[in-house]
Amino acid sequence: MSLEPGNEVDDVDDDAGNRIEGATPRAVLEYLARSIVDDPDAVVIDVEEGRRATTLRLHVAPEDMGKVIGKRGRVAQAIRTVVRAAGARDQVSVDVDIVD
Repeated sequence: MSLEPGNEVDDVDDDAGNRIEGATPRAVLEYLARSIVDDPDAVVIDVEEGRRATTLRLHVAPEDMGKVIGKRGRVAQAIRTVVRAAGARDQVSVDVDIVD
């Protein structure tokens, strides 16, 4: 592949401004939710970007709600912790809401 003058490829990340905000935390949340539930096709994640943080709203089938929340909310809290860590890696503040 030869480059003509003026068409040089530089090492600058030109698409840095085109990244989707909260893409990594959303992917992590989707992976975790689909792994836990019995009906992974019913997992839907809505993304809402606010001033302070990006909110990920997790929807699962009604019969899977108990699995996602867990005893005393421990599974839900663990999911929130892991997703926030994924957001911190991308320097994004993320909240997770589990919606009925």
